[in-house]
Amino acid sequence: MNGIRTEIGYTTPDRITLRGRDLATEVIGKLDFVQTLCLVALGRLPGAAEARMIDTLLVTAVDHGLTPSAISARMTWLGAPESLQGAVAAGLLGAGERFLGTVQNMAELLLQEGASLAADADAAAMAEHARRIVAACRSAGKPIPGVGHPIHAQGDPRVPVLMETASANGFHGKYCRLALALGDACGDDTRRVLPLNAAGAIGAILAEMGLDPLFGRGLALIGRCAGLVAHLIEEREQPVGQQVWNLVLRQDPRNVLP
Repeated sequence: MNGIRTEIGYTTPDRITLRGRDLATEVIGKLDFVQTLCLVALGRLPGAAEARMIDTLLVTAVDHGLTPSAISARMTWLGAPESLQGAVAAGLLGAGERFLGTVQNMAELLLQEGASLAADADAAAMAEHARRIVAACRSAGKPIPGVGHPIHAQGDPRVPVLMETASANGFHGKYCRLALALGDACGDDTRRVLPLNAAGAIGAILAEMGLDPLFGRGLALIGRCAGLVAHLIEEREQPVGQQVWNLVLRQDPRNVLP
């Protein structure tokens, strides 16, 4: 009779394993975090260039100031300061179609719509293909993931660095070029500029690397965990959650503050 099991690891009274490797003797002190992440999530160790790229993607996702995820985490901490895990979870729950989750959406779009593109497609062919994708999305009323930013309206400063790093590690090809072309195609004389943002760039790089788009969303969540923990440590020492709450109360004339 087959038992309930997982291939990720198991524990016995004297041994803990990760993908068949002994945690105590073959992982701790032998593998770094990115290597261990790939081992458990992908079932293999990453190549050197792949590891450098994944590390870059994790770092990029760490923080972006007082975003909705950080505010959610801080407000949860205000109500439940005994629950670090609850506050971090609250911050991660907001990672979806507009924040962080667009990494996965962009990777999926590129893999689907860019599969037929030749690897050596010239700039004109790339631009035309991007315009067709944008037109189809708009006609269907679908959002175009990974473009535009409420703060970096003229261009996300993370994108050039991400693309340079991808190129240096051998992961800049047709999907990165198509992603940049999509950003260009989204702007015209009647619409505001909607350049590629960091989530879109990460999605493109994931497509280039041949990684599962769902794993890409996972990387965004893992990276953002570090930033949320930092926000909560700061919230304990320099709280702003109460100020946010007070601001909300003052905006509603029905509330009478002492």
